[in-house]
Amino acid sequence: MKAVLLLEQGWSSRKVARHLGFSQSAIVKWSKRAPDDGRAVIPTKSSKPKSHPKSIDWKIKRRIIELRVKTNGRCSEVIHKMLKNENIAVSQSTVKRVLKRNLMLKEKSPWKKYHLSGERPEALNPGDLVQIDTIHLWLNNRERIYVYTLIDVHSRWTYAYATKRISGGETLKFVRAARKKASFNFNCVQSDHGPEFSKYFTQMIQTRHRHIRVRKPNDNAHIERFNRTIQQELLSQLPREVNVINRHLKGYLRYYNQERLHLGINLLTPWEMLNKVIPSY
Repeated sequence: MKAVLLLEQGWSSRKVARHLGFSQSAIVKWSKRAPDDGRAVIPTKSSKPKSHPKSIDWKIKRRIIELRVKTNGRCSEVIHKMLKNENIAVSQSTVKRVLKRNLMLKEKSPWKKYHLSGERPEALNPGDLVQIDTIHLWLNNRERIYVYTLIDVHSRWTYAYATKRISGGETLKFVRAARKKASFNFNCVQSDHGPEFSKYFTQMIQTRHRHIRVRKPNDNAHIERFNRTIQQELLSQLPREVNVINRHLKGYLRYYNQERLHLGINLLTPWEMLNKVIPSY
């Protein structure tokens, strides 16, 4: 902009170039790009090309997006096969790249932390391995309520309550409430990699917190099975209101822990396992 001001004072472009140490062509180009509204800044334009010479046709891009929407978000491998069936020659990496540029792929969050699981403990005594999880109940397309669930693998003792939101602090509150109800200490708490089981929860829980392996829900098989049971036997029959769910959960947990027989613990109840009641045959 200083060069443009000198030109406006009557200097020639060649003189300005020698004075400032730039080429004459650069001075001429800057003068043409100088704004007319009095701003003392010349905007910098990117040298990035408008298009690539090997870019695929826009019709193919549109077809990729159409197939993604039509198939309700099927993966790039499926879309690539469908294009191949339509005699459209395009690579699978190109299909994935088009979906990514149009924000149609679910990518890993840059804030997601990698958790070292460590060795899984054996559930030889109550509290050796306690699994926790959350059930998501949709109210509409945007709102939902959550049911925190917990199970002791050794005795199958369970605890649960519903809440309107989840977070590391809410999870910590849930585990502390479960500790007060339980007759044993929690030596190891195991969860998946959900945001409610974050680094904050790990630091504040004051016991060992273990994450399951990524994309291995079977590591949390006992709590996943309990989630299915509680949804079939209780939650599916209740209106999706936090107060109503919590009121019915009290009676259901009493039944589950004290009366319901479990095949996994030789047809005993969790109460009998915790109190070392051995049945007579």
